[in-house]
Amino acid sequence: MDELIVNLKKEIIEVLNLEEVKPEDIADDAPLFGEGLGLDSIDALELIVLMEKNYGIKLTDPSQGRELFKSTRVMADYIRENRKK
Repeated sequence: MDELIVNLKKEIIEVLNLEEVKPEDIADDAPLFGEGLGLDSIDALELIVLMEKNYGIKLTDPSQGRELFKSTRVMADYIRENRKK
């Protein structure tokens, strides 16, 4: 199992206070918004803060978040490509 994806799931659950959700409840390719986890625009702001704080990734274009937060796998791939070393 991909360690970064597992860590992202744990961080998402913690940051968004999804108390009844476990990392294994979130499929790697499941949508985070809409029919998936059902996140909303406020949650998106929290995820932007998480990306900057935990991975040094600053999103300058809010529309970027829409593509980036499609799933935990998409987030992990983006982090790998853009993480500040």
